[in-house]
Amino acid sequence: MSEPRINDRIRVPEVRLVGPNGEQVGIVRVEDALRLAAEADLDLVEVAPMARPPVAKLMDFGKYKYEAAVKAREARKNQVNTIIKEIKLRPKIDSHDYETKKGHVVRFLKGGDKVKVTIMFRGREQSRPELGFRLLQKLAEDVVELGFVESSPKQDGRNMVMVLGPAKKKTAVRNEKRAEKAASAAAEESHDDPSATDVSEATEAPQDAETSTAS
Repeated sequence: MSEPRINDRIRVPEVRLVGPNGEQVGIVRVEDALRLAAEADLDLVEVAPMARPPVAKLMDFGKYKYEAAVKAREARKNQVNTIIKEIKLRPKIDSHDYETKKGHVVRFLKGGDKVKVTIMFRGREQSRPELGFRLLQKLAEDVVELGFVESSPKQDGRNMVMVLGPAKKKTAVRNEKRAEKAASAAAEESHDDPSATDVSEATEAPQDAETSTAS
């Protein structure tokens, strides 16, 4: 996105002027608007070039650009890219393999990711879709505390697919990890600081003296 025109680059006869605090000044000649900007040590910035007449605002353009850059950086930092992990199962999977696959699903959901679970049918298994449906249903029930069925099981050619969504959004998971890290760092710092023990001992000494005096 190109930068707006400012000051002498605004080449129109008149503008609808907005003051630095958002107040409506009205339609003025561009020369008068530039004079007001110079008197206030501000810039004249064209904020709505397609309006008739164009809308211009008095502002500190350098400060405006800086604040806009900070907001854009924060938006990028907080942006969460949706990642869909995939787990593939066979309809007659043994219990050990099932637990292993379920562990992967649990880890993905805890991390705030969606999980696409695919049941792969081969040969005669294609005539028994209920096996895949029951397996997906069991998996959804086993991880119900961590995720929910976002897309119900449905046949997709030789496969059956279900999508699980995480109970906690990725931003929430990330914030929790940050909080845990900060709490852990604070605990370590408190443990390593001997002054905490010294203070408690210092406060206890007068109490012992008072007790012995009273006795």
